[in-house]
Amino acid sequence: MSSPPHSRPDAVLDALDPEQRRVAERPTGPMCVLAGAGTGKTRAITHRIAYGVLSGTYQPQRVLAVTFTARAAGEMRTRLRDLGVGGVQARTFHAAALRQLHYFWPQAVGGAAPEVLSQKASAVAEAAGRLRMQFDRTGLRDLTAEIEWSKVSLLTAETYAASARAQGRTAPGVDLTAMARLIAAYEEVKGERHVIDFEDVLLLTIGVLQERDDIARTVRDQYRHFVVDEYQDVNALQQRLLVTWLGGRDEVCVVGDPAQTIYSFTGATPRHLLDFASAHPGAATVRLVRNYRSTPQIIRCANLLLTGPGGARRSGSVELLSQREAGEPPRLTAYPDDPAEAAGVAERIETLLRAGTDAADVAVLFRTNAQSEAFEQALSQRDIPYLVRGGERFFQRREVRDAILLLRGQARSDDGSRPLPELVRDILVGAGWSRQAPTTGGATRERWESLAALAALSDDLATATPDARLPQFVRELEERTAAQHAPVVHGVTLASLHAAKGLEWPVVFLAGCSDGLLPITMAETAEAIEEERRLLYVGMTRARDLLEMSYATARTPGARGTRRPSRFLDAAAPVLGDVARSQPKSARRAERGRTSTGRAGKPATCRSCGAPLTDAGQLKTGRCATCPPTYDEATYERLRAWRLAEAQAAQVPAYVVFTDATLTAIAEQEPSNAVELRAISGVGARKLDLYGPQVLALVGGSDVESALGMRSVATD
Repeated sequence: MSSPPHSRPDAVLDALDPEQRRVAERPTGPMCVLAGAGTGKTRAITHRIAYGVLSGTYQPQRVLAVTFTARAAGEMRTRLRDLGVGGVQARTFHAAALRQLHYFWPQAVGGAAPEVLSQKASAVAEAAGRLRMQFDRTGLRDLTAEIEWSKVSLLTAETYAASARAQGRTAPGVDLTAMARLIAAYEEVKGERHVIDFEDVLLLTIGVLQERDDIARTVRDQYRHFVVDEYQDVNALQQRLLVTWLGGRDEVCVVGDPAQTIYSFTGATPRHLLDFASAHPGAATVRLVRNYRSTPQIIRCANLLLTGPGGARRSGSVELLSQREAGEPPRLTAYPDDPAEAAGVAERIETLLRAGTDAADVAVLFRTNAQSEAFEQALSQRDIPYLVRGGERFFQRREVRDAILLLRGQARSDDGSRPLPELVRDILVGAGWSRQAPTTGGATRERWESLAALAALSDDLATATPDARLPQFVRELEERTAAQHAPVVHGVTLASLHAAKGLEWPVVFLAGCSDGLLPITMAETAEAIEEERRLLYVGMTRARDLLEMSYATARTPGARGTRRPSRFLDAAAPVLGDVARSQPKSARRAERGRTSTGRAGKPATCRSCGAPLTDAGQLKTGRCATCPPTYDEATYERLRAWRLAEAQAAQVPAYVVFTDATLTAIAEQEPSNAVELRAISGVGARKLDLYGPQVLALVGGSDVESALGMRSVATD
């Protein structure tokens, strides 16, 4: 086995920035880490654990790191292994509680622990039937969600109605009294079936620990240090379990971002994160603000989204500082209808793929799962591979299960004579895989990509552990299967904004950025609307290099275009431009007159990052000194000089020829023919006839006099 990359405690700290280092170098005592998107929170807490273990402060088996998804737990274990630290338990709340419940149930109650329901729908349906209620599948799903909310909120059938009424909550399809009766009937059905649900796992674990001091002492002796990730998403039930585990101790580090609280409908609340310092006097608070994920232009847009009146930050969030070099500014595109939006996004993706972008580096995000179908069709029509996040789990796919079975069967015969990646690929060929990707899309391509992802995992293991063999690779797959820690599968990702939480891509398309979808129509209270704002913020901060937003003015072709951009984008108009304004121009005239302006009454802001412009030089170039131009400046200046000459000859203002925005777009996109020039906003058929040859000549490098000569020839 190769030696771990970090054998000295100080080496663990060397690669951290100052704020991350503050988190890692103090491994004991209560700590609250307010970690903005892309600021390296997982890096900070895994290095904190590694430093604690390598310095002798922790025993690895006495540390419990709690996450919210099996994928995140698997990622944390992988990172700790790469830091040379093993034995730390990284689990979800439910996985950790279920493990304890199974272990202690025979001692506390006797016999085996009850079976856990894999899904509640059948039990809820039976409970409804007993009350002579009938619901379709959608209705049952909504009722199930309400039952889950009541349980994580620590409510019973007796306390549900009063509490829900006090919070202004409505039950789906029934009144609150009927919902309370349904909750009671559901509990009766479970009791008769001798089963429990996932919320019961936490409730019963709490009950055992509270009733049996000897068991509580055993658990608290086992786990002496706790780390809780995504603490803004903790609900009342999970918080109660954490407090029970701690038993009055304060060896806990919590990490979260109030601005990414997007699951309040499940009972999650940032209150525990924001009140941590009050609950743990003397706790250290560290703010991670250096964003390593996204370009300054993307971060500028995201920061504006959470800037409230007077410049205050919403949601108790941190203001991010991008550590990346400048990139392309985000943009917002309006389409006439939903199919046109899907087709336009697919066309843009195809252009990126042809230019060398990998399909796995692209994501299309949307508010509701129902929006996915249009993009699936548009991508399929162009033979672009894609995967729908939230669909069939990777390790449940038949081709993956069959391949793992085959790999397991070959593990014993691995004599070490061949490199692991080569051996794995040969075995996968035997499972029907080919070394070359199929030329067609659809299910064939999806199956190929699944097996290709397994091959890529063998590459990763061989890189991390050069002498790894097939049995070790099979164990890695089994651990990933148990944790549902799926590898990256090649293809454009389609996902809802909720499903995209915790992920990132170089290129992100945010679709459906219109009022009615963001915020969604069902969000009526001020709290619900603010959560929709945070949801859009989460979507923006998934993008590393390129962020493109879009919306459709109508749902169907030919329909009247009544949709407007999301009201949340008004705050980002300094970056996105007037296209992001949700209000009609007539409603903004008075406000525009009070705005600090540059030339032609427009806000004097950098067209790259949106920062305010002050001196004359910045105003002339339209960008701040720290941002590079987004086009070839020589081309832009030729276009400006030509436009001025054309305007003077016609005795019209320069913007009548082309606006600044159109001129900038021409310089940025550098069209090489009439079709490409016509596709640029602001270049209509008439202007193409009048100016097309001259513009193309200027973009191609001709001087202004030559272009003006073309006009004279055309006029003659």
